[in-house]
Amino acid sequence: MPAPRKPKTGFCALFEDALQASKFAKNENTIFMKFLKNLTLYISAFMPMYFLVLIKLVVELANANLTFNVLNSINLATLLLLSGASVWGLLWNIKFNKDVAKEVTILSKQNITDRHFLGYFSLFVLFAIPLDLSYVSIFCVYIATLVMIGVVYMHNSLYYINPFLNILGYSFYDIEYVEVGSSQKRHAKIFYKGELKIENTTYFVKLKNENFSFVDEPKKKK
Repeated sequence: MPAPRKPKTGFCALFEDALQASKFAKNENTIFMKFLKNLTLYISAFMPMYFLVLIKLVVELANANLTFNVLNSINLATLLLLSGASVWGLLWNIKFNKDVAKEVTILSKQNITDRHFLGYFSLFVLFAIPLDLSYVSIFCVYIATLVMIGVVYMHNSLYYINPFLNILGYSFYDIEYVEVGSSQKRHAKIFYKGELKIENTTYFVKLKNENFSFVDEPKKKK
């Protein structure tokens, strides 16, 4: 019967403890960064509404229907902050995304932009136009509504619902694909600017988040 291992002491024990703590901290940091990226995606989905409310607020202030009191100043700062976070979130997830792009062959596609855009954009218009943020109660309801929608949005990974990207010219596709060199069929939801052509073409796609993926570039088959 082998002798029981003696617990490490001194420098070795301290080194192992530090290593474990480092791994735990790295994992916690990864989880936090993922949450932060997903949060900015949610915020960016409401960019059209921030813009509509901002126009309304600025016009009211310009016409002296509202004054620069504390609440209106907070409203203006909040809208500018959310708008900035929206732009940064999209840049972070699209332009500065370090995920490795995989070459895929798209077997089938379905443009489903119309399923989501009109419903959400109508919600923005109906929510923004009658909204009077000059009242503290309405401002609190506005923030609470965004929080509740955000919980559902993030819990169900609805990142593909993003009217801001649709306004910028991106269409939303549900695709079936295989990675080059593999025969396993998979499904993903992707954004693509323009008409997605699948005949005699492969694409490079970052597929780590299958609910928020972008086609990088097409590659003609030889």
